[in-house]
Amino acid sequence: MSARPCATGKQYELRRGDAVAVVTELAAGLRSFSRDGVLLTETYGDDDIAPGGSGITLAPWANRVEDGQWVLDGRKQQLDITEVSRNNASHGLLRNAGYTVVAESPFAVALEAVAFPQHGYPFLVRHRVDYQISEDLGLRVRQTLTNDGASAAPFVLGAHPYLRVGDAPVEELRLTVAADTRLVTDERLIPRSSAPVDGDFDFRAGRPIADLAVDVALTNLRFEGGTARHTLSAGDGSEVSLWQDHSCRYVHVFVSTVYPGRTRAVAVEPMTGPANAFNSGDGLRWLGPEESFSMEWGIDYTPGAAR
Repeated sequence: MSARPCATGKQYELRRGDAVAVVTELAAGLRSFSRDGVLLTETYGDDDIAPGGSGITLAPWANRVEDGQWVLDGRKQQLDITEVSRNNASHGLLRNAGYTVVAESPFAVALEAVAFPQHGYPFLVRHRVDYQISEDLGLRVRQTLTNDGASAAPFVLGAHPYLRVGDAPVEELRLTVAADTRLVTDERLIPRSSAPVDGDFDFRAGRPIADLAVDVALTNLRFEGGTARHTLSAGDGSEVSLWQDHSCRYVHVFVSTVYPGRTRAVAVEPMTGPANAFNSGDGLRWLGPEESFSMEWGIDYTPGAAR
């Protein structure tokens, strides 16, 4: 752990071979992952809260709930509005929660936090996040939600990592995403329909970041061997890839132009459901009492010819 408290709480450093990951107490977030000194995720300073949700985990919903409202057994539920500019409830209930360590080793850590019953979400659920640097030096993440309450609870799980390839200029990178369909949203980024990927939203053959600025959920992912893989690659052949398992049928791509110290930053977010799933039902799952559900994702690195 770091010598002094950080804005994101305790820092848990995982090491294996040339791989190093830093995980935060706050939101069980991934603050950084690197291989051989090459940063593969965006990072931030000790005194900063994760900018743009950088690396945080998301439960019991990912993305947005329109107006913070949804209906349970015929009764309107009202969540706190946390995205004031668009009047949405965004990124779940635990992004400002401290997680407790439940298991730890030199190359793995498991953290857990509880979302207690409250207005808009009258359920008792527990979110566990297991990080591990695997034998092949990739980062593996398993997120598990458990219902500790007496009634079935709805949920969507997700994570919010930003990828990079060391110091390679972001505008010169290419992004490949194995997805055939995009969700069409309104001005508040609430999905209203879907369409085949096209133009700036078609990443299947790889697309230069250049001056791209998108904020879009993609689905109909192409799974091979049980995983879908999305890749950010540099001109020297080095690349970082994010994979997600079959339980994650959606991926959100967000190219930010306001990440501190970066001209652009590329978030590739695995999700079990899209924005507003509590209202649309798309990707929404329910956990019965004492039931658990897990999603898995990870980050791998392939060095270029020069390394």
